[in-house]
Amino acid sequence: MGNDFLCPYCKGKLNIKGNILLTIKKENGQRGLICLSPKLGNYKTETHPDFKLDKGEELKISCPMCHANLAALEFNEHLAKILMVDSNHTVYEILFSGIAGEHCTYKIKEHDVKAYGEDSNAYMNYFGESPKF
Repeated sequence: MGNDFLCPYCKGKLNIKGNILLTIKKENGQRGLICLSPKLGNYKTETHPDFKLDKGEELKISCPMCHANLAALEFNEHLAKILMVDSNHTVYEILFSGIAGEHCTYKIKEHDVKAYGEDSNAYMNYFGESPKF
């Protein structure tokens, strides 16, 4: 069994057929769906061919079921948060950038932070005094 990814608000499962499905809203107000890889550190995305993302564009990320804003405001307005439940039923917070083309993801359990992506240093100072890698 693989990992399940959940909305932190409605606890709905976000993963379907090997992807994480989220709703996004671009700066110009255009809305669409995005598929993300469930493999932490893999930044391959899929959207509808007519829904183009510009590098550096800020995206508002929402749950496709309850429509809750997934911004991780307790850390930084540019990060989004979902939950991951592994095969041992351990729950992790997964934070990732809401800036198109910015590659950073964080897997958090209590005070342990594991960072992924070449841009991961951008937000490390938001996770407390001494994150463990």
